[in-house]
This record gives sequence, C-alpha cells and structure tokens, in this order.
Amino acid sequence: MIRIIDYTKDKTLIFDRLMEKEDVGDTVRAILDDVRKRGDVALREYTFRFDRALVEDARVSEEEIGEAFLKVETEFLNILRKAASNIRSFHEKQKREGFRFEREEGVVLGQKVMPIENIGLYIPGGTAAYPSTVLMNAIPAKIAGCRRIVLISPPQEDGKVDPLIVAAAKIAGVDEIYKVGGAQGIAALAYGTKTIRKVDKIVGPGNKYVAEAKRQVFGMVAIDMIAGPSEILVISDENSDPRFLAADMLSQAEHDADASAVLITDSKKLAAEVQNEIENLLPGLERESIARASIERHGKIIVVESLDEAMDVANEIAPEHLELQLDDPFTWLDKVRNAGSVFLGRNCPEAMGDYYAGPNHTLPTSGTAKFSSPLSVDDFIKKTQYIYYSDEALSRDYSDVASFAEKEGLTGHALSARIRNEG
Repeated sequence: MIRIIDYTKDKTLIFDRLMEKEDVGDTVRAILDDVRKRGDVALREYTFRFDRALVEDARVSEEEIGEAFLKVETEFLNILRKAASNIRSFHEKQKREGFRFEREEGVVLGQKVMPIENIGLYIPGGTAAYPSTVLMNAIPAKIAGCRRIVLISPPQEDGKVDPLIVAAAKIAGVDEIYKVGGAQGIAALAYGTKTIRKVDKIVGPGNKYVAEAKRQVFGMVAIDMIAGPSEILVISDENSDPRFLAADMLSQAEHDADASAVLITDSKKLAAEVQNEIENLLPGLERESIARASIERHGKIIVVESLDEAMDVANEIAPEHLELQLDDPFTWLDKVRNAGSVFLGRNCPEAMGDYYAGPNHTLPTSGTAKFSSPLSVDDFIKKTQYIYYSDEALSRDYSDVASFAEKEGLTGHALSARIRNEG
C-alpha cells in the first residue's frame, strides 16, 4: 500500500529517491569496442545473442515497410497521423531564426542557426513497442531540417522491427530504419559500420545498457540526456475525484518498478481516499505487479498544510510530469519553477501528453528539470556566429584588442591585430 506522509512531522522521507545502480560500464565498454573493431559482424552476433534473431541485412527494406503498414490497423494508423499532426503543430512554433546586425559602421555581426545533419534515434523494441516515442523524437528533428534521420530498434524473434515502430517512423519522416538495438546499436550509430553510417547526435530512451552506452560515446557524438525512471507528481486540493488521482498515479507506476508516483495535498481526507482507490484500481491493470512494486517502493502521498507549501515541495522535487488538479490552475502555473511538463486542471491526465496533445514526452527526470528542458527542435540545431570588420573598423579597434591580448600574455594574438595596422 502507498505511504501517507505528514510533511510537518517528517520531511526527510520526501526526497528518498536514491537507488542502487548496477554497474554495467565494463560490459558496455567491451561491446562498444567490439563493434568499433568488427562492425557489422559484431552487430549480427550481438543481435542473435541478445534478441534471438538472425539478421543478415540490418536495414529495413521498402518491402518490409509496406508489409508493416498492412499489419497495422487502419484506425490506429489514422490515430498516429493525428498525433503526428498535433506534435508537428506544437514543435513548429519552436523554430528559431538567426540574426545579423551592423553594430557600428564597418562591423557586421551575426549568428546562423543550422540543423545537425545526421541524427540517430534509438527506440526500444522486442517485448514492447513505443510508436509515440518515434513521433516525439523524429518530428522535431524533421522540423529542424536534419538531413538524415536514422532509427534503430531491436528486432523481434522473426528478425523484423515491430510494425508499429516502422509505421510511426515513416509517418514521422525517418529516412533509414535498422534492425539493431542495445549497446551494440549505440556503437553502430557512434562509430559507423559498413551498413550503418555514423551520426552526429543520438537521441531516444533505452535500458541501462543503452543509457550507459550513450554516456560512454558522448564526445564522439552528442546525446540528448541520460533518462532515469519515470515520475509523476500530482498536486490536488480536496475537490478532485480520488479515482482520477489514483488512476493518474498508476499511469506512471506501471512503467517500471523504479517509477515514482507522488501526490501532494492539503486534505487528509483526500489522501486516505486516494490510498484506497489505488488499491481498488491496481488489480485491473495488466501490469499490476510492476505498478504495485513501484507504488510500494517509491509511491507517496504527502500531506501538507497549504497548497503554497505543496508548490514549494514540488519545485524542490522538480518532477518529470507535474499535474495541477486545482481550481484556477493557470494561476498556480506561475508558481511552477522546476518541472518537465505541466498538466493543468482536472481533465488533463498525463497520458494526453504521452501520446497526443503535442508537447514532447521526452522530459528531464531525477530532479534534472532544475537545469534542463524537454526535447525540442532546439536539440536538433546548432549555432554558428560570424564577424566582419572593414579596414576602417579594424583601425578603430585594433589597439584595444592588442592591449587585451598582451594583458593575457598572448603576444601572438596582439601581433595579429597590430600587423594589419602598424606593419
């Protein structure tokens, strides 16, 4: 059963999210090195070893793409297209332009905004398929103008990528799809093989091996983030339906036994009702055992003295998902300082953001919302600045530049400015 904690009596239990992590660094390092040396041969061996699939040609063919569309129900394909449209319309507003200006006569300054050319997208596969993650990662990259978007996903035992993933990839505009996953897939994206050309940045979630592989190849390529277990924090007053609150908390608990579902309320009565509703709803979930483990290990109902105090606790936790099931939620939105994505009112379950509404569902976890942001078009661009000086402009400023350089002991820098004007 989920714990109810009186915040006025014990604040220490609120922030006990530290978990032991299995060290897989050496295992991942060996896989990365093997793929870097042996390329496609190593990929085939690891795919058979970990996914029990024989894959001779890793690239998903046009014929296989056509087969995938035939296997997905027409109704769901239409839902995918609607979700893609919603995601596209939101992320289109994130596009930014460069700038150019003449600060003074003869001095032109500016910044170019350009897409990262080659993007690698990792999508978990095998026992589960997440077409929503395909849309959320690929569409912003497409909007940014990335020239090449590559998707990798572990094959099923029949040697094919899940048709839901393939269909979502084509709807989102992915250019290449490959049947490979795990740390070996990350190695292929980072180093390149004969079949899979290397990329410039890798995005997308994965298990502990994938996360560690992304950590180790960072620097060779860019990465989006190292994601932790999923989190939801709900703030509610006494006016919410306890069944809604319980259902929203379980929507995250079913992700993973390490997921965190937290309710903060100023109503002891509501806390007890939600505790009971969670127990009532758990048996109806297909992933009951996972959700129950999450609720018992990391779930909490925190009773505070006021909603202002609830906001203070939430900002300190900095959750991935924050629901404000409150009267006049837009007023409370102004008090949010640290959260990945905020869901306003009593009719906006977190699932709306996971699949359909439009904002991204790749969000900062484990308190990193204090300094990082949801995945966006910004993650797929780079900026280059430029400077132009005319002869006259340089003659005005060169002595200042040279003096600055000499103060730092860099006489070569000073010379490069003086030589154009003093000979």
